[in-house]
Amino acid sequence: MNRIDRVTAILIQLQSRKIVKAQDIAERFNISLRTVYRDVKTLEEAGIPVIGEAGVGYSIMDGYRLPPVMFTKEEATAFLTAEKIVEKFTDASTEASYKSAMYKVRAVLRSTEKDLLENMEQHIEVLRPVLPFEADNAKDKLQPFLRSVAEQRVIKIQYKAFHSEETTERLIEPVGIFYSSGYWHALAYCRLRKDYRDFRADRIQSIQTTEEQYKTEHPSLKTYLDKIMHQQQLEKIVLRVDKEAAKYLQAQKLYYGFVSEQPVDDDRIEMTFLSAYRESFVRWYITFADHAELLYPVILKEHVKRYIQALAVKLL
Repeated sequence: MNRIDRVTAILIQLQSRKIVKAQDIAERFNISLRTVYRDVKTLEEAGIPVIGEAGVGYSIMDGYRLPPVMFTKEEATAFLTAEKIVEKFTDASTEASYKSAMYKVRAVLRSTEKDLLENMEQHIEVLRPVLPFEADNAKDKLQPFLRSVAEQRVIKIQYKAFHSEETTERLIEPVGIFYSSGYWHALAYCRLRKDYRDFRADRIQSIQTTEEQYKTEHPSLKTYLDKIMHQQQLEKIVLRVDKEAAKYLQAQKLYYGFVSEQPVDDDRIEMTFLSAYRESFVRWYITFADHAELLYPVILKEHVKRYIQALAVKLL
């Protein structure tokens, strides 16, 4: 990226957030802090009202706006790709909001860029056989959570738990949402359980935002998830897998704690996992056990044997 493009990109970045740290700019463009200071000075000399505060960062004076931005072809098609993903992996409300935003983005595109998007639209698809948000009772769950976080409002939900299939009413204080293993989840402080809980969005039967505001200072979603990961008792598991069979595990292995792999010989590889869910891992391993050897831990072999024996009894 040449300097003119970089300085323009820095200006856009400054307008995208209330405060931007010099270190964040340096890391984004892989440049030194001295270069950041020089580029910001160039903006100031061009009449851009940049406000810099030592130890805090840079900001743009309120009221200043850059004229409509011209996107590159790559940026324009990235927007289109994101639109396809949002359509398949979020709820109806989020999809509608994104489409509305895309109309505004398209409005500032040049004619050639608009033509590009129209032509490319038929050449990008995101396929998903099973949609968590297909059912009527699974629609429009994400936006209420996000609004609650922004407004610090308590939400009332009817939730059907996985382990008991029991539906309970909960008053919760949302922390954030995240996507994992094919489903959207909401992390929230549950007043019923008096602790933080993970609520799978498709198991929420109904949702209602109350007028009550909560005052508790909850940790950020990232902070809490990092804490959980450190607290989990992860078990190291090592498999020796036939290379031909390993080809078919690529889409699944990340869900089961895949860490690394290395070749053993021309026909086999050794795969290492860190898993917090032994039962789930065993059930997955059984699906390709005739093409894999469980090397470690030895005690897990006994778990597999018991599982197979119990299955054999049911088949008799």
